[in-house]
Amino acid sequence: MLTIHAAALLLPGGGRAPVPGGAVAVRDASVAAFGPYEDVSAAHPGARVRRWPGVLTPGLVQRDAVRLLTQWYFPDPREADALGTEPLTGAALAALGPEDTWRAGSVRRGLHRMLRHGTTAVTAAPGTPPALLTAVRRSGLAVLGPALDPSAPASAPAGDGPRLDPLAGVAAVSDATAAPLTVGGRADLAAFDAPDEAALLAAGATSCVATIAAGRLAYRGR
Repeated sequence: MLTIHAAALLLPGGGRAPVPGGAVAVRDASVAAFGPYEDVSAAHPGARVRRWPGVLTPGLVQRDAVRLLTQWYFPDPREADALGTEPLTGAALAALGPEDTWRAGSVRRGLHRMLRHGTTAVTAAPGTPPALLTAVRRSGLAVLGPALDPSAPASAPAGDGPRLDPLAGVAAVSDATAAPLTVGGRADLAAFDAPDEAALLAAGATSCVATIAAGRLAYRGR
């Protein structure tokens, strides 16, 4: 099925100018076209249209994924009364006891939290546990080796610990995207409730309202 994702502003990446009233046509798991909505819709009559508020971008890349999934515990909502809703680290993490009693569930919930932040790809270095990579791929996220990450900044953002928000500390949205949009490329997109790039950088990826991973609507916030 062909689906057109449209928003008030499209940031296609790759050095291309923002497209007001932009859209991306997705066929199965690939990008079929992108540009002004009028052009994309005219070239693909009969396509299903999904309209998102604010800014539509390529999917974001989470470069701290392995640390987030191994050094943080993402509580189950049923544990909120005892553990709260925010991830646990340090002494609070150590107090949970043996990892095999909680690791798998935390990883699943952590991956969902990444999808809620517009993430469609993660960077993993050689030596990452195979079981962890399997869980990542099952969630629909792509796995990039560091050398395959085309948007990796020359240096990581300042900060001692991993960050769940891929937009934290970056100067431009393109610094946090896995790859620019390309026709025939994997259809990874994120939609954010922000009017422009500056507002999106200020609000961060918590403003995500939808994440499309390989053409699949993997997260919808509204």
